[in-house]
Amino acid sequence: MTQWIEGRITENIHWNSNLFTLKIDAEIDRFTAGQFTSLALDINGERIARPYSFLNSPEQRTLEFFFYTATGGVLSNAMVKLEAGDSIWVKKQANGFFVLNEIPPCKDLWMLGTGTGVAPFFSILNTTEAWERFEKIVLIHAVRTQADLRYQEVVAKLCEKFQDRFLFQAFISREDVSGTFHGRIPSSLRDNSLEQELGLTLDPKNSHLMLCGNPGMVKDSIEVLKGRGFSKNRRRTPGHITIENYW
Repeated sequence: MTQWIEGRITENIHWNSNLFTLKIDAEIDRFTAGQFTSLALDINGERIARPYSFLNSPEQRTLEFFFYTATGGVLSNAMVKLEAGDSIWVKKQANGFFVLNEIPPCKDLWMLGTGTGVAPFFSILNTTEAWERFEKIVLIHAVRTQADLRYQEVVAKLCEKFQDRFLFQAFISREDVSGTFHGRIPSSLRDNSLEQELGLTLDPKNSHLMLCGNPGMVKDSIEVLKGRGFSKNRRRTPGHITIENYW
Protein backbone atom coordinates (compact mmCIF):
# COMPACT_ATOMS: atom_id res chain seq x y z
CA MET A 1 0.00 0.00 0.00
CA THR A 2 1.23 3.49 -0.85
CA GLN A 3 2.51 5.28 2.22
CA TRP A 4 1.96 9.01 1.97
CA ILE A 5 3.84 11.65 3.93
CA GLU A 6 2.44 15.15 4.39
CA GLY A 7 4.97 17.62 3.07
CA ARG A 8 5.05 21.40 3.20
CA ILE A 9 5.70 23.78 0.34
CA THR A 10 8.72 25.95 1.06
CA GLU A 11 8.75 27.76 -2.30
CA ASN A 12 6.80 27.91 -5.54
CA ILE A 13 8.85 29.41 -8.37
CA HIS A 14 6.83 30.55 -11.39
CA TRP A 15 9.27 30.59 -14.31
CA ASN A 16 6.69 31.60 -16.90
CA SER A 17 3.04 30.96 -17.69
CA ASN A 18 3.65 27.24 -18.27
CA LEU A 19 6.60 26.25 -16.06
CA PHE A 20 7.00 26.18 -12.29
CA THR A 21 9.11 24.54 -9.60
CA LEU A 22 7.96 23.34 -6.20
CA LYS A 23 10.35 23.00 -3.28
CA ILE A 24 9.01 20.73 -0.57
CA ASP A 25 10.02 19.77 2.95
CA ALA A 26 9.08 16.15 3.63
CA GLU A 27 10.59 13.25 5.60
CA ILE A 28 10.79 10.62 2.87
CA ASP A 29 12.99 7.54 2.56
CA ARG A 30 16.42 7.76 0.96
CA PHE A 31 16.26 7.70 -2.84
CA THR A 32 18.75 7.22 -5.68
CA ALA A 33 19.45 10.06 -8.11
CA GLY A 34 17.32 9.57 -11.22
CA GLN A 35 14.38 8.01 -9.39
CA PHE A 36 10.85 9.39 -9.04
CA THR A 37 8.20 9.60 -6.37
CA SER A 38 4.51 10.50 -6.46
CA LEU A 39 2.94 13.77 -5.42
CA ALA A 40 -0.74 14.17 -4.63
CA LEU A 41 -3.42 16.61 -3.59
CA ASP A 42 -6.90 15.93 -2.28
CA ILE A 43 -9.23 17.54 -4.84
CA ASN A 44 -13.02 17.39 -4.51
CA GLY A 45 -12.79 14.49 -2.10
CA GLU A 46 -10.42 12.46 -4.28
CA ARG A 47 -6.66 12.06 -3.94
CA ILE A 48 -5.15 12.89 -7.32
CA ALA A 49 -1.58 11.58 -7.71
CA ARG A 50 1.08 11.51 -10.39
CA PRO A 51 4.75 10.42 -10.53
CA TYR A 52 7.49 13.05 -10.81
CA SER A 53 11.28 12.73 -10.90
CA PHE A 54 13.39 14.39 -8.23
CA LEU A 55 15.43 17.34 -9.48
CA ASN A 56 17.40 17.59 -6.24
CA SER A 57 20.17 15.12 -5.42
CA PRO A 58 19.73 12.66 -2.53
CA GLU A 59 22.13 14.76 -0.44
CA GLN A 60 19.95 17.88 -0.67
CA ARG A 61 17.44 18.27 2.15
CA THR A 62 14.76 20.16 0.27
CA LEU A 63 12.89 18.15 -2.36
CA GLU A 64 12.59 19.88 -5.73
CA PHE A 65 10.30 19.15 -8.69
CA PHE A 66 9.98 20.80 -12.10
CA PHE A 67 6.54 21.03 -13.74
CA TYR A 68 4.81 21.93 -16.95
CA THR A 69 1.26 23.16 -16.45
CA ALA A 70 -0.61 20.93 -18.86
CA THR A 71 -3.88 22.05 -20.39
CA GLY A 72 -6.55 20.09 -18.59
CA GLY A 73 -4.04 18.69 -16.09
CA VAL A 74 -6.05 18.65 -12.86
CA LEU A 75 -3.09 18.08 -10.55
CA SER A 76 -0.58 20.42 -12.20
CA ASN A 77 -3.16 23.22 -12.37
CA ALA A 78 -3.85 22.79 -8.66
CA MET A 79 -0.16 22.57 -7.68
CA VAL A 80 0.75 25.74 -9.55
CA LYS A 81 -1.46 27.67 -7.11
CA LEU A 82 0.22 26.32 -3.98
CA GLU A 83 2.02 28.76 -1.69
CA ALA A 84 4.70 28.44 0.99
CA GLY A 85 3.23 26.66 4.00
CA ASP A 86 0.62 24.73 2.02
CA SER A 87 0.55 20.96 2.42
CA ILE A 88 1.08 18.34 -0.30
CA TRP A 89 1.20 14.56 -0.17
CA VAL A 90 4.51 12.89 -1.04
CA LYS A 91 5.01 9.16 -1.45
CA LYS A 92 7.49 8.00 1.19
CA GLN A 93 9.37 5.53 -1.02
CA ALA A 94 10.93 6.34 -4.41
CA ASN A 95 10.93 4.08 -7.47
CA GLY A 96 12.54 3.79 -10.87
CA PHE A 97 15.54 2.35 -12.70
CA PHE A 98 16.69 5.50 -14.51
CA VAL A 99 19.79 5.45 -12.34
CA LEU A 100 23.55 5.15 -12.77
CA ASN A 101 23.89 1.66 -11.32
CA GLU A 102 21.81 0.36 -14.24
CA ILE A 103 24.31 1.75 -16.77
CA PRO A 104 27.17 -0.47 -18.02
CA PRO A 105 30.76 0.83 -17.89
CA CYS A 106 31.55 3.47 -20.53
CA LYS A 107 33.63 6.60 -21.01
CA ASP A 108 31.04 9.20 -21.99
CA LEU A 109 27.50 9.69 -20.68
CA TRP A 110 25.04 11.58 -22.87
CA MET A 111 21.87 12.97 -21.23
CA LEU A 112 19.18 13.96 -23.72
CA GLY A 113 16.09 15.60 -22.26
CA THR A 114 13.10 17.65 -23.36
CA GLY A 115 11.23 20.18 -21.26
CA THR A 116 10.87 19.18 -17.62
CA GLY A 117 12.40 15.80 -18.51
CA VAL A 118 15.81 17.23 -17.53
CA ALA A 119 14.87 16.97 -13.84
CA PRO A 120 16.44 13.54 -13.16
CA PHE A 121 19.59 14.61 -15.01
CA PHE A 122 20.19 17.50 -12.61
CA SER A 123 19.68 15.10 -9.72
CA ILE A 124 22.34 12.77 -11.17
CA LEU A 125 24.74 15.56 -12.13
CA ASN A 126 24.82 16.78 -8.54
CA THR A 127 26.18 13.47 -7.23
CA THR A 128 29.83 12.52 -6.86
CA GLU A 129 29.20 9.12 -8.48
CA ALA A 130 28.51 10.67 -11.88
CA TRP A 131 31.89 12.40 -11.97
CA GLU A 132 33.76 9.42 -10.58
CA ARG A 133 32.40 7.08 -13.27
CA PHE A 134 32.57 9.02 -16.53
CA GLU A 135 35.29 10.94 -18.33
CA LYS A 136 32.81 13.31 -19.99
CA ILE A 137 29.12 14.05 -19.46
CA VAL A 138 26.95 15.75 -22.07
CA LEU A 139 23.64 17.42 -21.20
CA ILE A 140 21.20 18.27 -23.99
CA HIS A 141 18.06 20.25 -23.13
CA ALA A 142 15.40 20.73 -25.80
CA VAL A 143 12.62 23.28 -25.25
CA ARG A 144 10.10 25.23 -27.30
CA THR A 145 11.17 28.79 -26.50
CA GLN A 146 14.09 30.49 -24.77
CA ALA A 147 11.80 31.32 -21.84
CA ASP A 148 11.46 27.56 -21.25
CA LEU A 149 15.23 27.10 -20.88
CA ARG A 150 15.47 27.07 -17.09
CA TYR A 151 18.17 26.09 -14.56
CA GLN A 152 20.89 27.74 -16.59
CA GLU A 153 22.55 28.87 -13.36
CA VAL A 154 23.01 25.19 -12.46
CA VAL A 155 24.47 24.51 -15.92
CA ALA A 156 26.89 27.44 -15.50
CA LYS A 157 28.14 26.09 -12.15
CA LEU A 158 28.70 22.64 -13.64
CA CYS A 159 30.62 24.15 -16.55
CA GLU A 160 32.79 26.14 -14.16
CA LYS A 161 33.45 23.21 -11.85
CA PHE A 162 34.09 20.46 -14.39
CA GLN A 163 35.43 22.48 -17.34
CA ASP A 164 35.81 20.35 -20.49
CA ARG A 165 34.44 17.26 -18.73
CA PHE A 166 30.94 18.75 -18.96
CA LEU A 167 29.33 19.76 -22.26
CA PHE A 168 25.94 21.47 -22.62
CA GLN A 169 23.82 22.19 -25.67
CA ALA A 170 20.35 23.71 -25.85
CA PHE A 171 17.76 23.06 -28.56
CA ILE A 172 14.98 25.60 -29.12
CA SER A 173 12.34 24.48 -31.61
CA ARG A 174 10.15 27.58 -32.03
CA GLU A 175 12.72 30.38 -32.00
CA ASP A 176 16.08 31.10 -33.56
CA VAL A 177 18.46 31.85 -30.68
CA SER A 178 22.21 32.29 -31.07
CA GLY A 179 24.24 29.44 -29.62
CA THR A 180 21.35 26.98 -29.68
CA PHE A 181 20.15 24.37 -32.17
CA HIS A 182 16.90 25.10 -33.98
CA GLY A 183 15.01 21.86 -34.49
CA ARG A 184 14.76 18.44 -32.91
CA ILE A 185 17.30 16.16 -31.22
CA PRO A 186 16.72 13.14 -33.52
CA SER A 187 17.60 15.18 -36.61
CA SER A 188 20.92 16.26 -35.08
CA LEU A 189 21.72 12.63 -34.28
CA ARG A 190 20.93 11.62 -37.85
CA ASP A 191 23.19 14.18 -39.55
CA ASN A 192 25.92 14.21 -36.83
CA SER A 193 25.56 17.97 -36.42
CA LEU A 194 25.32 17.73 -32.63
CA GLU A 195 28.56 15.77 -32.38
CA GLN A 196 30.30 18.19 -34.72
CA GLU A 197 29.19 21.13 -32.58
CA LEU A 198 30.37 19.49 -29.35
CA GLY A 199 33.54 17.98 -30.75
CA LEU A 200 32.64 14.58 -29.29
CA THR A 201 31.67 11.46 -31.21
CA LEU A 202 28.92 9.05 -30.23
CA ASP A 203 30.39 5.58 -30.31
CA PRO A 204 28.78 2.33 -29.05
CA LYS A 205 32.18 1.31 -27.63
CA ASN A 206 32.53 4.41 -25.45
CA SER A 207 29.15 6.12 -25.13
CA HIS A 208 25.91 5.57 -23.24
CA LEU A 209 22.78 7.66 -23.76
CA MET A 210 20.05 8.44 -21.25
CA LEU A 211 16.86 9.75 -22.90
CA CYS A 212 14.08 11.39 -20.90
CA GLY A 213 11.10 13.45 -21.95
CA ASN A 214 8.72 13.62 -24.88
CA PRO A 215 7.96 10.03 -26.01
CA GLY A 216 8.24 11.21 -29.63
CA MET A 217 11.82 12.39 -29.07
CA VAL A 218 12.67 9.16 -27.27
CA LYS A 219 11.17 6.94 -29.97
CA ASP A 220 12.69 8.82 -32.91
CA SER A 221 16.12 9.08 -31.26
CA ILE A 222 16.19 5.35 -30.55
CA GLU A 223 15.35 4.63 -34.19
CA VAL A 224 18.27 6.78 -35.39
CA LEU A 225 20.67 5.37 -32.79
CA LYS A 226 19.81 1.76 -33.61
CA GLY A 227 20.82 2.50 -37.19
CA ARG A 228 24.20 3.58 -35.83
CA GLY A 229 24.82 0.37 -33.88
CA PHE A 230 23.36 1.32 -30.49
CA SER A 231 20.92 -0.93 -28.61
CA LYS A 232 18.51 -0.49 -25.71
CA ASN A 233 19.94 -1.23 -22.29
CA ARG A 234 18.34 -4.12 -20.43
CA ARG A 235 19.48 -5.99 -17.33
CA ARG A 236 19.80 -9.31 -19.17
CA THR A 237 21.24 -7.74 -22.30
CA PRO A 238 23.24 -4.60 -21.45
CA GLY A 239 23.15 -1.96 -24.17
CA HIS A 240 23.81 1.70 -24.85
CA ILE A 241 20.41 3.45 -24.44
CA THR A 242 18.51 3.93 -21.18
CA ILE A 243 15.11 5.61 -21.44
CA GLU A 244 12.38 7.20 -19.37
CA ASN A 245 9.25 8.66 -20.97
CA TYR A 246 8.33 11.83 -19.07
CA TRP A 247 4.99 13.03 -20.24
